[in-house]
Amino acid sequence: MKYHFIGIGGIGISGLAKYMHYRGHEVSGSDICESIITKKLESEGLHVSIPQVAENITDQERVIHSAIIKGNNPEILAAKAKGIEVIARREALLEILHDSKVYAVAGAHGKSTTSAILSSIMHGSAIIGAESKEFGSNVRYCDDSDILIFEADESDGSFLNSNPYCAIVTNAEPEHMEYYNYDEELFYNCYREFIQKAPWRILNAEDSFLSNLEGDATRLYPSRDIKNIEYILRQDEPFTRFEFKKYGIFEVWGFGEHIALDAALAILAAQKSMDVESIRKNILNYKGIKKRFDIVGSDENVVIIDDYGHHPTEIKATLQSTKEYKRLKGIEKITAIWQPHKYSRTVDNLEAFISCFDGVDELIILPVWAASEQEQFIDFEKEFSRYNLFMADRLKRTDNTIELIKDDTIVKTLDSGILIGFGAGDITYQIRG
Repeated sequence: MKYHFIGIGGIGISGLAKYMHYRGHEVSGSDICESIITKKLESEGLHVSIPQVAENITDQERVIHSAIIKGNNPEILAAKAKGIEVIARREALLEILHDSKVYAVAGAHGKSTTSAILSSIMHGSAIIGAESKEFGSNVRYCDDSDILIFEADESDGSFLNSNPYCAIVTNAEPEHMEYYNYDEELFYNCYREFIQKAPWRILNAEDSFLSNLEGDATRLYPSRDIKNIEYILRQDEPFTRFEFKKYGIFEVWGFGEHIALDAALAILAAQKSMDVESIRKNILNYKGIKKRFDIVGSDENVVIIDDYGHHPTEIKATLQSTKEYKRLKGIEKITAIWQPHKYSRTVDNLEAFISCFDGVDELIILPVWAASEQEQFIDFEKEFSRYNLFMADRLKRTDNTIELIKDDTIVKTLDSGILIGFGAGDITYQIRG
């Protein structure tokens, strides 16, 4: 078929577009501006149009759009005028995933990591919300297997359409509550429905919500099942070693108890169809995912890390990993650079954000990445006054030095210690130069 994806530069939509391209369909797409993702899509043979205009709709048979695309988008209007079916990404999943044995990974935190680890273990097709360093993409297609590892997104309820054969849930902390009208009962009912859809379930049983769910499931109790966690460096790369249940010792790329938890969930999902020794070997294929404790620069004085963490739970966990890395490397200080993502998330979780940076030697705060939201005033200097705080407008990366810019003037230079950036906006491009 001929598919057209509106908003193809988004990580979620780009994954679906690439997957359908690999399956032999003719795929085009559009976005409002060029990006690293759109350039990579074009290099792989997909036709991408910039910007979004009615003329991009020609003879396609199906138009799929991301959740943020409005009904007055010129391409949606043009498609409807031509009688072409237009569906949102959420509904498209029913069509795209219906014939696969889907291992659907959901949760507020850790789902990208768990999905990527499971993909490394099982070597099936994968659609992940981040780029796996193992295969250099957010998508891998294996035409000799019906297994598909899929990162299932709760932000727009689309995980309910992921056709889960195996539902893996890392946690169910309330997030994206604006979609659920700030109704926790509705939020948790959607998780219940997602889990019930799968004939096989893998749950983190120490999550406050998941611990009370009844029904058949393989349950992980991290504090009991994961033992003797230790952190090691191999050629300056971080690894977590841990003992898991009766299965023995495993090593996985990354630092932290949360990494061991994500790996354990992946191991449980794989062990139904694989022997333990193959799992132990294959998990070493995992090399991390882009923008998750991603070391993007280093020399004898400084280590620069890019991290996607944009929720206080994620930031706190990653900073624990950073402190271990600091200890093993013998580095003196940690500077956190935070670009708040969305006014709504920042306001809803302000107290948790204030506390999650405990232990950093310096905190740099950039302007909020609004993600199309209405601006709200947040007095960051007052709320975060407990820290060694510095406010900046943007960053400039040159080699292994980061310059802080305010009012178009370089006001501070960072060139030592661990410099770790947090956020889901454009901070990743700033910190990578």
